[in-house]
Amino acid sequence: MKKSLIVAIAGLLVATAVPASAQSYHSDVRQYRQQERIERGYRHGRISPREAARLERQQRRIERVERRARYYNNGRIDPRSAHKIKRMQDRANHAIRRANRDGYYR
Repeated sequence: MKKSLIVAIAGLLVATAVPASAQSYHSDVRQYRQQERIERGYRHGRISPREAARLERQQRRIERVERRARYYNNGRIDPRSAHKIKRMQDRANHAIRRANRDGYYR
């Protein structure tokens, strides 16, 4: 009895969580991971201070675009803005990878 009750509750939780996550756009996790990669590269000496500052500016720009999109759309991000933010994050990802592997080492 307990096992079937636990399975039923778990199924209910999964059923309600999936549509909620599919409806909203979240880039916070990606932003956080990119920020961690910049800090790790700087800490390990693979990213110069100047590169780190440029990458940080790029991250702030992405955050600003996301904040504006949420402000003008009542806290939600429309598909066009989501596409723009995703492209900006893709470019930032490429820049971080390139900075980490460009041969700079202090």
